[in-house]
Order: sequence, then C-alpha cells, then structure tokens
Amino acid sequence: MSLKKDISRNNMSLMVLSVLEKEDLYGYQMIYYLESLSSGVFKFNEGTLYPILHALEKDGCVTSYWNVIEDSRPRKYYHITDTGIKLLKESKKEWEEYVGAVNAVLCGGVLNAYT
Repeated sequence: MSLKKDISRNNMSLMVLSVLEKEDLYGYQMIYYLESLSSGVFKFNEGTLYPILHALEKDGCVTSYWNVIEDSRPRKYYHITDTGIKLLKESKKEWEEYVGAVNAVLCGGVLNAYT
C-alpha cells in the first residue's frame, strides 16, 4: 500500500477544483498542470481524471462547454461554479487543519499529561 497514492486519491477533487479556480481548462491541460505543479508527484491519467470531473459536474461544482479553435479539434473545457468555489474553500480549510494536526503529531507536538 502506498501512502502517497491513498492521500492523493482522497484529495483529487480538491486539486482539480484548485486548478480550475485559476482558469477554465480541458482535461489534458489539467493533467499537465497537476503533474507540473506537483513536480511530478501526482500523475493523473484520463481514467482517473474524467470520473472526478463527471462527479464534480453532477454535484454542480463544475460546468463544461465545448470550444472549437480554428484548425483544431473541439475540446471540452471545465469551469468551476460558485458551488465549486464554496466547496474548495471549505475543503482547503479542512485540509489545512488536517495537515497541521498530522505535522503536530509527526513533529512531536506538546502532549498534555493526564497523570
């Protein structure tokens, strides 16, 4: 079992919403950005990304639209909604609390003695 894979699997929606908060993207762009921003730690593929996008779209967190650029094939872009922005803000707060708590344990935070 890989801890890195478990952590990333449970937080993929958060990462997807985070990159969409900056700009509308199509699937391959998201894969590239997520890999680049994580210095190669997160390696998404279409089979992982698109189910996440479809679930986020079903939940009203993202919308999609087709964009056709001359001499290029149509691409489906994703856009974060107000619902998605709200979820992202809440999730970021939860993530920061979680990371803070894990770091406190790993770094030997102050313990309260009940003896």
